[in-house]
Amino acid sequence: MRLVAFGVFSVFIGFVSCQKKSEQQAYFCTEAYQDKRTVLSEELASIRAKTKDKTGIYILEQGEEAMVSRAWLCENAEKTIDVQYFIFANDNIGLIGSDLLLRAADRGVNVRILVDDIMVDASPEELLALSSHSKINIKIYNPNANIGKNILGKLYSAATGFKAFNQRMHNKSFTVDGKVVITGGRNIADEYFDYDHRYNFRDRDVLMLGKAVPQVVKSFNEFWSHPVSVSVSEVLDSTDYSYSAKDNFEFLHQYACNPENFWTQIRERIKEVPDAFKKIQSSGELKWVDDVHYVSDAPGKNGNDKGLGGGGITTDTLVSLIQRATRSINIQSPYLITTKESRKLLADAVNRGVVVKVLTNSLGSTDALEAFSGYQRDRAELLATGIELFEFKPDAASRMRLMNQEIHGDTANVPVFGLHAKTMVVDEQVSVIGTFNFDPRSSNLNTECLTIIYSDSLALQLVSTLNTDMGSENAWRISTTFNPDSTCTIFRQMKSKIRYLVPKSVL
Repeated sequence: MRLVAFGVFSVFIGFVSCQKKSEQQAYFCTEAYQDKRTVLSEELASIRAKTKDKTGIYILEQGEEAMVSRAWLCENAEKTIDVQYFIFANDNIGLIGSDLLLRAADRGVNVRILVDDIMVDASPEELLALSSHSKINIKIYNPNANIGKNILGKLYSAATGFKAFNQRMHNKSFTVDGKVVITGGRNIADEYFDYDHRYNFRDRDVLMLGKAVPQVVKSFNEFWSHPVSVSVSEVLDSTDYSYSAKDNFEFLHQYACNPENFWTQIRERIKEVPDAFKKIQSSGELKWVDDVHYVSDAPGKNGNDKGLGGGGITTDTLVSLIQRATRSINIQSPYLITTKESRKLLADAVNRGVVVKVLTNSLGSTDALEAFSGYQRDRAELLATGIELFEFKPDAASRMRLMNQEIHGDTANVPVFGLHAKTMVVDEQVSVIGTFNFDPRSSNLNTECLTIIYSDSLALQLVSTLNTDMGSENAWRISTTFNPDSTCTIFRQMKSKIRYLVPKSVL
């Protein structure tokens, strides 16, 4: 809450305003957290029989529904919440998410949080405070790059162990009571849920119930128990830091209680989730599928004996799917850094008569100029494979449909929209939604995860969505004579070209 004082009456007005807002906030907290919730098992009771031998699949296209789904699951978890992310930010979404997890822990739910080290922006004091809760356990994946290190320590780590420094956990999963999973492209930060006022991602998650869920649980447990995942208490010496768990918990509670941070409209939508769930069941949007596979790279992927190569389980899985395609391959990848081998893989598919369409970010929509420069320098060779290539527009028309209009409004100031969804559909039969980017980092360095769904109806649904994203209102079609780089400023074009100095293998 920010108060701005004007004139000589500011002290008095500020006092009255604060008192009023404090009363409103206290009322809001009381209303928001009354124990009127059901429990997850009750909500799933009507579909329990189906979950034994089928997997319920629902695609989360909109950022708001992806956030609301996670929030409702936190509020109605009974036993466990397992959280695995590359990024868990300290912004609005991250703070509200932390409060939801904390409140679940206060009810007795066991919360396990596994987060990669390199992008953590929480302070040591905040991490130690949260992990001090008896029901919350936090582990850091490969803690060699960030937490507990000053700038000199980070530089030393990068210089003396370059590959180890770059081996990151890019998996993303959110599992509640071992019954419901959300996995896909989204990290936990404002821009993945359409809450940033300057730049948001067009992203995609899949919500799963039933038969395939134990596969995700098994994978999470493998990461959790692996030596490369280290408890916060082992990474940080608590005697080196001064913190109060009580004060940190109170800050999170008050932050989330403030309706300026956590809107009442969003609270209402969280309450409406059970009704929305019934609607997607009756409409057929929740699809029951016989054959669903969750595939993950192994923790500690590619030790120091393989240089910057080595591949992985997810890489081999995607290569196999592409090699078996007979009619069509549709791909969305925000970062598209190809090699001779990957271009040959696509060219071979085209030569078999497969229609291959790929959508990636444009210079104007990308959030990572380094990655774009890797794509840009090989764009002509990629076109030479015979694929159809598209670049996402920063002002894609779909943002008006997908982003929360109450936050951004129908104005000229709608944030830039960048592609972050990682999706592939093969032969309009097999759908892949995951974390894998078509680049050397995903192939060889990061651990990645994929959900592979064998369903004709779901594949057709996704192909329709992908074709819309590739349509002229949302993307440019690239040719040997046209690309949209010139729509950006000369300065941005130069910044991309300068990054040609960085080897593609580390982008």
